[in-house]
Amino acid sequence: MTIVQTLTGKLFAFLTGLLLATSATASDPFPAKPVMLMVPYPAGGLSDVIARLVNTPLAKQLGQPVLVENLGGASGAIAAQKVLSAPADGYHLLQGSPNELILSPLANTAVKFKSEDFRLVQMIGFAPMVILARKDLPANSADELVALARSVAKTRPLTFGSVGFGSFYHVLGEHLAQTIGAPMTHVPYKGGAPLVQDLSGGQLDLVILPVSQQQLALADQGRIKIIASINATRTDLPALKGIPTVNEGKLLNGFNFSTWTGYFVRKDTPEDVVQRLSSALAGVLSDPQVRSQLEAQNTLVAQPISAAQADKMSAPK
Repeated sequence: MTIVQTLTGKLFAFLTGLLLATSATASDPFPAKPVMLMVPYPAGGLSDVIARLVNTPLAKQLGQPVLVENLGGASGAIAAQKVLSAPADGYHLLQGSPNELILSPLANTAVKFKSEDFRLVQMIGFAPMVILARKDLPANSADELVALARSVAKTRPLTFGSVGFGSFYHVLGEHLAQTIGAPMTHVPYKGGAPLVQDLSGGQLDLVILPVSQQQLALADQGRIKIIASINATRTDLPALKGIPTVNEGKLLNGFNFSTWTGYFVRKDTPEDVVQRLSSALAGVLSDPQVRSQLEAQNTLVAQPISAAQADKMSAPK
């Protein structure tokens, strides 16, 4: 037997073994390998913090690593599209919100997917939102902000930031300008972390975002200011009890909005895989330590629901 024949035989045996191993892995119950958790914004923002509070306990529930991947851009649509481009096997989860799944396709013609292309697996929680401003902005309440915006409208309109054109926070900023009857200049970013960094540096006048511990810390340090929350009433979250709502003034009364976060897969993901992910995420949300950590990030944590309930919630109305 020649050396070539020997090597060819060994190579054939190796490939045969590899194919058999692959076949066996494919038939294993889900999950048989690490799961990727897609966060549609750069590291450091609230979405990233939530993902890194969930991924480790979720890995314990699944018995496989859950790896966080940050992919910002196009108001979160790039990460959402990556999940849709991956196989519908449950190994790519999207941490999604109305921003990426609803508004991005409506605002950007380059985004070709629809919210119906995804299936909700489990709701994570609801996030109160606040109006943040640079530390030296001459306004300390919602009514003072309205008066300031109106007074500078013809000379230098106020600037507001968002996580991208057509994002929820862009729409809110434009709606705020329309509500108060004064133009404002939009400045888009790829994520909340660089946006808040520029706000604390004085490059922006204001922004509307879900409240985070980072923002509260910056406010305590005097590097930014919290003008008001846009909840209808003050929440029970300890960190927010001292923050007035816009409804406590007169000029922005009724300007009330909140947002939510959930975990999504491609809609054509097999039912048994969705059930497994739903059960695992329900286990995570039932963990008192996880709930307290999420609440410490000022998230109103959702109660676990079944896969059928989640599917009903995300079905087109």
